[in-house]
Amino acid sequence: MSDSPAARLQVLFEGHRLTPTQRRIAHCMVRRAADAPFLSSVELAELAGVSQPSVTRFAVALGFDGYPALRRHLRDVAPAEESGATAANEYQQAVDAEIENLRHLAEVLADPEPVERAGRLLAASRPLPVLGLRAAASQAYGFSYFAAKVHPEVRLLDEGGTMLADRIDAAARAGASALLCFALPRHPREVVDALAYAQSAGLTVVTVADSAFAPVAAHSDLLLPAAVGTGLAFDTACAPMLLGRVLLEAMCDNLPDAQARLEEFDVRAVARGLFVE
Repeated sequence: MSDSPAARLQVLFEGHRLTPTQRRIAHCMVRRAADAPFLSSVELAELAGVSQPSVTRFAVALGFDGYPALRRHLRDVAPAEESGATAANEYQQAVDAEIENLRHLAEVLADPEPVERAGRLLAASRPLPVLGLRAAASQAYGFSYFAAKVHPEVRLLDEGGTMLADRIDAAARAGASALLCFALPRHPREVVDALAYAQSAGLTVVTVADSAFAPVAAHSDLLLPAAVGTGLAFDTACAPMLLGRVLLEAMCDNLPDAQARLEEFDVRAVARGLFVE
């Protein structure tokens, strides 16, 4: 496990039954891990979009007498790390933040067991539904595009509406045992509802989300976190994309004919003149 401020905060929050509002505060603190020990309760409330009393109740839920006690604890166990040279402009700062997200993902992957377990679940599901709506639709599409080259049947679920539950039902009836979901901010209510429905249909839900405290966590059997960047007008999602490719690798490891399928595709691609060399 990483010894970064974000990782230490994750350990602090794990094992506590938090309300949706409290999970929102926890998520905010993880995203602002370097600043968290120095934020006042009012500042934290504003950043998380909650009331100041909610921050106090959050600290009590974690076992502290109040928010000042929680902040003192954070200064002891999760101090802000010294940074290197300050980036020259906001664009460079956004890149630096994304590099830090990737570095944290690498630290999380030091324990490969969750990803390996996910790979086994996805490889065994026939068909394999892959869900991603709105901001996460591109992540789901990218995974599905490559997965279809090695998996016998991948079903992309990138459109919401009343047909979504029908498509989940159809996948379950066809023999699906698992569903992969990419869930990114802002989290559509429809995704949370779809995961709850998938679980009720008997599917094991594997989710790639921006935080272990994301709203989809309550309806995920296995959640793999990968932070998004928030320094620009629109979030950046390099870490979730890379985690998706890691999942593809883990899935291929559990598909005996994956390499043969890839080689067959290459032969046909050459015969068709598919790519410009």
